[in-house]
Amino acid sequence: MRTHWDKAILNHKAVLLLMLLGLCRTALTQEISAALLRPEVVQPALAHSMLVRPVQPAPLPEAPRHERFWDRENSVLFATSAAFSAADFVVTRDNLRGGGRELNPVTRVFSGSTAGLAVNFAGETAGVIGLSYMFHKTGHHKLERYVSMLNIGSSAGAVTFDLAHR
Repeated sequence: MRTHWDKAILNHKAVLLLMLLGLCRTALTQEISAALLRPEVVQPALAHSMLVRPVQPAPLPEAPRHERFWDRENSVLFATSAAFSAADFVVTRDNLRGGGRELNPVTRVFSGSTAGLAVNFAGETAGVIGLSYMFHKTGHHKLERYVSMLNIGSSAGAVTFDLAHR
């Protein structure tokens, strides 16, 4: 059984539908001017657009320089980074054997054995090269080099600190 509100809503929907149909009917019955369909009216517009002027080719922008990843600068940076990581490994291992304590919380996880320390410092070097390669591929060539420089600085600081606190 329908309520009074249901009937009112149905009546409003019916009125709205009839209005939409009425608008569509008026849109369909509009006439197109026959003057627009005559060839002499269309022809001047086409003739005007047919006036084509030759275009001089624009000079192409200079192609971006393709930089190699393993260039001289990166090779030197990676070799230096690996050397400082190796020095950090040796000094850290010697300090741990002498009763010292690892201050780096990440390296502390691996400091239980020599093999663990070796994996940590080799992974550090591989991570530096991987992150540099990612920056190289995305076109951030300055960041590519800064990663190695930052690692060299932190490893040099760690080696210096370890040597000073023997």
